[in-house]
Amino acid sequence: MAVSRRIRGRAPSADYWPGFVDVMATLLLVLIFLLSIFMLTQFFLAKSITGKDSALDRLRAQISELTDLLALERAEKAELQTTIAALNDALASAESEKAALQSALSEGGSERVAALESALEKEKEISSDALAQVELVNQQLAALRRQLASLQAALEAAEAKDREAQAQIADLGRRLNAALAQKVQELARYRSEFFGKLREALGSRKDIEIVGDRFVFQSEIFFSSGSAALSSAGQSELDKIAAAVQEISRDIPADINWILRVDGHSDAAPIATKEFPSNWHLSAARAISVVQYLADQGVPRKRLVAAGFGEHQPLAKGTSQQDYRRNRRIEFKLTER
Repeated sequence: MAVSRRIRGRAPSADYWPGFVDVMATLLLVLIFLLSIFMLTQFFLAKSITGKDSALDRLRAQISELTDLLALERAEKAELQTTIAALNDALASAESEKAALQSALSEGGSERVAALESALEKEKEISSDALAQVELVNQQLAALRRQLASLQAALEAAEAKDREAQAQIADLGRRLNAALAQKVQELARYRSEFFGKLREALGSRKDIEIVGDRFVFQSEIFFSSGSAALSSAGQSELDKIAAAVQEISRDIPADINWILRVDGHSDAAPIATKEFPSNWHLSAARAISVVQYLADQGVPRKRLVAAGFGEHQPLAKGTSQQDYRRNRRIEFKLTER
């Protein structure tokens, strides 16, 4: 009776309260959905960046290795240059000895001069080989420099591509958020129209109330105690709901993926029959009966879903008969799939 007096006392503001609740529920749904999209976007972005970071690490490792090789080659070049300097000194010394030998030759030491000239030729060959090695090292250094330049260019290109990909992902996220917000707003508008049509069709019954974004019907409107078979009075009420759903479904654009969810709830009094081993079975069977009847009246089957919650989501926490009666209910919710 307290519920009835509360409903009659607020009847004049019924046109404003559901809309306010719709807006709050819609905002909550939008926030949850946007958070989900943001988390997915961050996941794929992190995955993409991780792959690019691995490639950049490999390139940096190659550059480090080539740098070490370049330092090693430079050390070898310095060593060769030292060797060349020593050979040049030896060559100068040999030339001095040659001059001395030529002087000795004039004095009759031809055999010693020939031996010294032979030694001088060998020293020249050694010097020529050293110069060839230095030239080879210079060529290798030039090749390494070219390879380093190529790797640096590849690294810069990869970094530029990574920045471009991040910008594209951010732009895609903004566009997706805008599109989702628009669809949510459209669905909220059609939900308000659906509530309005249901209110017109059902009138101001005391056993029907609006809780958040749901129409709540007492189970006694549709079913007898402990049964999931629709009564004739319940079928009459469902005819009105089916007509309202069909009318609003013609106005909803095809790109909005909406459903009418029918939730069955029971009280906490235990049930254990052959047909219904638990309140869960009973609430699910009642929701399925309602969905099946709506489908038989022409509501598209792909737009219907049934769910049974048993006694686990009560509206009233007490254990009085009035609380039990309020918890035995069928809820209708127009929402997005």
